[in-house]
Amino acid sequence: MGGYKAVWLHAADNVATALEPIAAGAVVTVAADGAEATVTLEEGIEFGHKFAVRPIGQGADIVKYGSVIGAARRDIRPGEHVHVHNLEGKRGRGDRIVVQESGS
Repeated sequence: MGGYKAVWLHAADNVATALEPIAAGAVVTVAADGAEATVTLEEGIEFGHKFAVRPIGQGADIVKYGSVIGAARRDIRPGEHVHVHNLEGKRGRGDRIVVQESGS
């Protein structure tokens, strides 16, 4: 798939993960669930880091491996590195815990 190693587990995911360092300008094709996405990387992506496979609007959920891992701090273009500079994490945040009150 484009000669680069990256994982895109679910077609509903809007990011894929590099399984090796990939240079800026590389054209990467990933496939999942019978779907395929091809992007040109805007910047180099290090091993284990994420890149967008489709546009992600500001405030939209970022989905990796079928799970929401955060929200976009700003619009993110396909092929753009997705990391702490443009992703606000939602996991393990005490201020994001929803407490439901009993009906009594």
